[in-house]
Amino acid sequence: MTLTLKVNGRQCEVAAGAFESLLDVLRDKLSLTGAKKGCNQGVCGACTVLVDGRPVRSCLSVANNCAGREITTVEGLAVDGEPSPLQQAFLDHGAVQCGFCTSGMIISAHALLEANPKATTQDIRDGLSGNLCRCSGYKKIVDAVRGAARR
Repeated sequence: MTLTLKVNGRQCEVAAGAFESLLDVLRDKLSLTGAKKGCNQGVCGACTVLVDGRPVRSCLSVANNCAGREITTVEGLAVDGEPSPLQQAFLDHGAVQCGFCTSGMIISAHALLEANPKATTQDIRDGLSGNLCRCSGYKKIVDAVRGAARR
């Protein structure tokens, strides 16, 4: 079945199985590999993307259900080929660690800051609570989001 998706502002035509995950379509058919396949059970948050501005686990989302909706991946946050202020804050604060969780963290943080630009440290911790990082104590990640919120 051919599916039309709007991904990062572009219309994309892809062949997708009836129950193929959005994550697999993004990675395998559109070569957008920012979203990671971590647990593949919706627990870790590494696959988080925005669908109509809301963070969702793309490993649990059926691609066919996303037709006609706006999908944004971490690649779509860049501005004119440069990292977004939030992406830059992750780099500046050394919040990338091994990098596996980074795209999901950035997408969740982006959604949080869109909804609450003056997020407190506790707001940030709550907003990122569904994203797991195995490398850190989250301090650098929270600092990066706080830094981006101040911009």
